[in-house]
Amino acid sequence: TLERIFAQLTAYPAGFTPHPKLVRQFETRSEQFETEHTVDWATGEALAFGSLILEGHPVRLAGQDSRRGTFSQRHAAIVDFETGQPWVPLSDLEGAHANFWVYDSLLSEYAALGYEYGYAQVNDDALVMWEAQFGDFVNGAQIIIDQYIVAAEDKWGQRNGVMMLLPHGYEGQGPEHSSARLERFLQLCAELNMRVWNPSTPAQLFHLLRDQYKRDFRRPLVVMTPKSLLRHPLSTSSLEDLTRGGLELIIREVDDIDPADSRRVVLCSGKVYFDLLKARRERDIADIAILRIEQLYPFPRKTLKRMLEQYSKASEVVWCQEEPRNQGAWYQVQHHLRVSKTPAMTLGYAGRAPSASPACGNARLHALQQQN
Repeated sequence: TLERIFAQLTAYPAGFTPHPKLVRQFETRSEQFETEHTVDWATGEALAFGSLILEGHPVRLAGQDSRRGTFSQRHAAIVDFETGQPWVPLSDLEGAHANFWVYDSLLSEYAALGYEYGYAQVNDDALVMWEAQFGDFVNGAQIIIDQYIVAAEDKWGQRNGVMMLLPHGYEGQGPEHSSARLERFLQLCAELNMRVWNPSTPAQLFHLLRDQYKRDFRRPLVVMTPKSLLRHPLSTSSLEDLTRGGLELIIREVDDIDPADSRRVVLCSGKVYFDLLKARRERDIADIAILRIEQLYPFPRKTLKRMLEQYSKASEVVWCQEEPRNQGAWYQVQHHLRVSKTPAMTLGYAGRAPSASPACGNARLHALQQQN
């Protein structure tokens, strides 16, 4: 099924001329899929969309730059280089029993998210997603989030399955292009009103998209999506991860590090994991384990507790994040960490110092902070 969907991504209509730069990008994607049997983020996402519409489940995505993708990664719609005519590959997927819609919205987060929330309310047979151009811009839709997404079920008994895709990660792009304000969503979480995820692999996104549609109990889903990880060599997934794997609340240690010999366990979420992994491998450290928390709400406390019990000799567990200490997940998850760790472990924090701004605006300072 995945091979069939993937082939459709470049099954151009007769006479269609793709942009030459895209042809090279698609050739690299094909080499990765067909020879290495791996997928990047955009491919994992497209395969999830395609698999759902083949099963008869409509998929709808809207946002300010969603057809191409803000980071020129998605290309859900391709424009003919000669005529300017658009083509949406998944809309022509043979055998699909449902529609795939993808739209570039107007430049209003408030209006666009409000519309998609309303659409999801009246058409609960579709997977409905709104994507911010950068997660930082979600504050333009804060009224919709506060009044409806987080509270509608509690106030009016209305359930809604809308998804919010919010690019998030510290790459030195400054205060308005780094943070999707993860801390705000976690502070608004209560009574299982929504789910908050920070997935770190294409396979996790693939399973998460399908899970959001197929679960029996609909609730809004907030996803911290990546920027630099879209093309990161370590952030890929095998086809087997998609066909035989499943959604993991926490991703365990991937390197050959014996839990019995570990003196410290580092917990993190999202892109910072790959910075930590690179640093540990460069320094050849063998006694520090790194676990990735993928679902931040509801927090997988029992799963984490079982994992930490394996590190019987570890004397400390550290929460590491890119965000300033007063932002990110730290303040909203530390009570879970205290319950989940073993009595012998101390709890520590590693991350940026408290800050009024979500990120600094100087590239050199950013690099220094990240290294620290």
